[in-house]
Amino acid sequence: MIKVKRYALWLLLAVITGGVCGLCGVVFSKAVGFVTDVRAQNGWLIYLLPIGGLISVSVYKLCRVKNIGTTNVFDCVRTEQSLPKGLALSVFCGTAISHLFGASVGREGAALQIGGGVANILGRAFKLDEDSRHITVMCGMAALFSAVFGTPLAAWIFVLEVILTQLCLSAAIPVLLSSVTAFIIATLLGIHPERFDIGILPQFSISLVWKSAIIVVGCIIASFVFCKSLSLGKALFKKILRNEFLRIAVGGVLIVALTLFVGNREYNGGGIDIIERVFNDEIVHYEAFALKILFTVICVSAGYKGGEIIPTLFIGATLGGGLALLLGLPVGTGAAIGMAVLFATATKCPFATILLCGEMFGITCVPLIIPVVIISFALSHQLQGLYSNSKDIINLIKKYRKKLEGYA
Repeated sequence: MIKVKRYALWLLLAVITGGVCGLCGVVFSKAVGFVTDVRAQNGWLIYLLPIGGLISVSVYKLCRVKNIGTTNVFDCVRTEQSLPKGLALSVFCGTAISHLFGASVGREGAALQIGGGVANILGRAFKLDEDSRHITVMCGMAALFSAVFGTPLAAWIFVLEVILTQLCLSAAIPVLLSSVTAFIIATLLGIHPERFDIGILPQFSISLVWKSAIIVVGCIIASFVFCKSLSLGKALFKKILRNEFLRIAVGGVLIVALTLFVGNREYNGGGIDIIERVFNDEIVHYEAFALKILFTVICVSAGYKGGEIIPTLFIGATLGGGLALLLGLPVGTGAAIGMAVLFATATKCPFATILLCGEMFGITCVPLIIPVVIISFALSHQLQGLYSNSKDIINLIKKYRKKLEGYA
């Protein structure tokens, strides 16, 4: 009876968390959309990026938040580590500042942090025990991701795959309930889900197989370069520029210089508009993926707040679409394959990738995406990813491999 009451409590917390985070997701999405529009209409704002970075660091210090990223929010569920009370507010403000002045960051990673921060506050308010708090934080992360990106099923599985603890089994239904609740609220309040028109898929053929294989290998390499560069970039910036204010200001100056050198603003901000252009207009610049990697690595390494997921999808769409043009495949097909490979290899979440693609591109793409994701994950699961779940997945694979070998 106690267990039933306990699970009923988790379901109630899931609905509450989904409702609160859904509303927060609406405000966050509209805020980021508003500042992005302001930047688009006022190109001179890019020159203030170093100043915006200084403001962002100041906000974090005022909120008493230090050295907290998406991985730390995930670790909060795996351990007894708590999150700062000011996390949600600082991430919200920092991400808005980054988008206003043109830092190359996304919003979904920030949404995960805001959701975890909001749920952590709810956990403290309700004086929850450790397991209940962990489940609430998972609900918050999935809910914000779902509200902002409009992919409730992918958000649900993504959080469970990344966390990868024994608690995930008990948390599965509450997290799903929270994710769907947030999605419904966000949709009703005018947040449009991210959807892309993949076009008509080519018929199965040997030619499609080997051309897709080339795109898969190219995108795996790009994913490794991106994730490794982020890791090395953060370490290098911290080693050379120990002061946070100096570090983010120098990063801002570098981005301004690169923007002037490139001659356009396509690599500032998350880049969701460029992804849409790849699918809708079939316009792809072959160097776009490399420039996005460079811009994003500098911004994230310097300390600009946001996320890496939209830049990851940008890299996949432009590289996959570019290779498709060279190979004679439809651009939409190549871009979809590229996005699937980059997301799967960077996050190490194959099931979430399949659901994400199904929700973004439509159910008809799933037969194409499933083998692509399986092959990508099999070839790259030991390579560095964005989050610390990579090692957990590798250990899990080794564990079950030994069991299978024992049965044989």
